[in-house]
Amino acid sequence: MILTFCVAAILLSVIMTGGWALQRTTGNSSWVDVVWSFGLGISGLVMAFVPGPVTTRQIVVALLIAAWSLRLGLHIAQRSMHGPEDARYAALRQEWGPRFQIRLFLFLQIQAAAAAVLGLSMMLAAHNPAPFPRLLDIAGIAVLIVAVVGEGLADDQIRRFKKNPANRGRVCDAGLWGWSRHPNYFFEWFGWVAYSLLAIDLTGGWYWGWLALSGPAFMYWLLVHVSGVPVLEQQMLKSRGDAFRAYQARVSPFFPLPPKESRR
Repeated sequence: MILTFCVAAILLSVIMTGGWALQRTTGNSSWVDVVWSFGLGISGLVMAFVPGPVTTRQIVVALLIAAWSLRLGLHIAQRSMHGPEDARYAALRQEWGPRFQIRLFLFLQIQAAAAAVLGLSMMLAAHNPAPFPRLLDIAGIAVLIVAVVGEGLADDQIRRFKKNPANRGRVCDAGLWGWSRHPNYFFEWFGWVAYSLLAIDLTGGWYWGWLALSGPAFMYWLLVHVSGVPVLEQQMLKSRGDAFRAYQARVSPFFPLPPKESRR
């Protein structure tokens, strides 16, 4: 499996190089997130199926990987085709100036390495030698389904909110966005918990499975402390000001909770 992981990591580096070339051609860096989503899906499938022989567990994990990758990649692709460049990349373009392209290339290689770390959880979930299905496997499948549906619902709610001209300049607090300031990020993180459940063997028969906890732990760190919540909220404070500050005071930053005025 070590060789498989190394091959997948190299594949991700090549894919993200292609993402860099695509954004340079289109002038829209949002496309690199599309490439990252599909790229991790492809490398995840490689790590799920290699080495063989193919088992039912590997097929199920591969289907979960494909469902996640296709939903997220197609959503970002649609947004990239019809909307402006992602505010995070637009800010980097301004900050990095003439060195934007070279620094973005290096940044995307870091993203490739991060994707490889996440892919480790997928690989461990697929190659767990425990009999399938167990209770933990069923729980993992359920978690992934909830995560994909929840993230899709959050994305649809914010899309509908932005589409309404009456909401221009306002902060979305409808639906899931009234319980979490970033419900799409929460469900993205939640999906990685699924691979941990599929990988862990509570009988002690396969200790490697516990390494799959690195997936949700790493994704939480990325989303909450690095490239997700902090960057987006900084942009929202610039564009929405006091309205967003009031939203911050009222709504949970990540985990869905009742808004403060509704708590008892």
